[in-house]
Amino acid sequence: MNDNKMTPVELRATWGLGTVFSLRMLGMFMVLPVLTTYGMALQGASEALIGLAIGIYGLAQAIFQIPFGLLSDRIGRKPLIVGGLLVFVLGSVIAACTTSIWGVILGRALQGSGAIAAAVMALLSDLTREQNRTKAMAFIGISFGITFAIAMVVGPIVTHALGLHALFWMIAILATLGIVITLLVVPSSAHHVLNRESGMVKASIREVLANPRLLRLNFGILCLHILLMSSFVALPGQFEQAGFPPEQHWKVYLVTMLIAFAAVIPFIIYAEVKRRMKRVFVGCVALILIAEIILWGAGNHFWTLVFGVQLFFLAFNLMEAILPSLISKESPPGYKGTAMGVYSTSQFIGVAIGGSLGGWIFGNVDAQSVFLLGAVLATVWLFVSFAMKEPPYVSSLRITLNDAQGSFEKVEQRLKAQPGVAAVFIVPEEKSAYVKIDSKVTNRLELEALVASA
Repeated sequence: MNDNKMTPVELRATWGLGTVFSLRMLGMFMVLPVLTTYGMALQGASEALIGLAIGIYGLAQAIFQIPFGLLSDRIGRKPLIVGGLLVFVLGSVIAACTTSIWGVILGRALQGSGAIAAAVMALLSDLTREQNRTKAMAFIGISFGITFAIAMVVGPIVTHALGLHALFWMIAILATLGIVITLLVVPSSAHHVLNRESGMVKASIREVLANPRLLRLNFGILCLHILLMSSFVALPGQFEQAGFPPEQHWKVYLVTMLIAFAAVIPFIIYAEVKRRMKRVFVGCVALILIAEIILWGAGNHFWTLVFGVQLFFLAFNLMEAILPSLISKESPPGYKGTAMGVYSTSQFIGVAIGGSLGGWIFGNVDAQSVFLLGAVLATVWLFVSFAMKEPPYVSSLRITLNDAQGSFEKVEQRLKAQPGVAAVFIVPEEKSAYVKIDSKVTNRLELEALVASA
């Protein structure tokens, strides 16, 4: 038997939770390319309020992300996921039924309040074995990128054909489908696995917030999503002024996203395999700065706008791939789950700031000033990224211990003496060893054999 092959339960859990996560994220992204243009027909709408409607989703997510993750340990993963999706459906229905911008703002706030990402990852951890968990979580990460690309194309098509209200109804239906999949497809977990590599630990939050290397990365994802949201507050109107009608915008997003997906693969390989992560990271920030400068100076020139969007998507997709990897590398052993929770919260704070601030500047000044602000922020980020050190090229493992293995101190000493082991953190009450390893030197099988012989 191949112990690294996923069991049917693990496959159901991975595909089911990946689908649930993707269906929900569609609700965030499908609105992004259309709300600035089609939302202006809503009663009381203004550019500033449109920006608020985009950003308030992120604010609600940032508020509830960590508390919901901790709450899932008490009430159970599935009840929290279903409850969060029900709140999301309610918000979508309110946005679909209203004719006022304030109704859409309320609906978007409720959509964001159903923060289920941490519970999804915790349930995935419960349902997968240690040796397959990384593959399962990588699938979730890939589904995030694919969802973003689909949403940027489908959102404008559906809205042009059926209207903005129909788009929100579609989002509500997709979230309802997510509830059905959670209840009928995703396996139930008989017990909760306290895994610090995928779950939040309240006592670890302070140390994560005090880690300067993690702080730089959290600042990075904050900046990235401020730039994404603020740029897409201004971009649809700029395309329209350039003579490109809103119903055609999906064509630009489709082509630029496909090119970006294909182009980033060599850079991801270069960053990971050749261990040149900092070089690629700094290059991405520089590319975003160039993209914002091009968009700032594009005016009503259509192809210049397209070129700026293409450069932005190249850098954005690459950043979305390497930033979580950097968080994993930089987090101390046993702190990865908490570090990812703080990272996700920083991401949604960026969504909130980018949408709200971008809308305010667009409404009170002009679109060019939104891109100018983006260029200033990207410049600050570039200077911060220069101070970044090359990350340790290590992977995180959790190894289960048992009482028969005797002294945990002896196990810790033997693990630390193993070539390729960078750090070890033993949690006796959890009977777990959290280890950071260089996968080119050692692997899980070797360490498990070492622990078994201790």
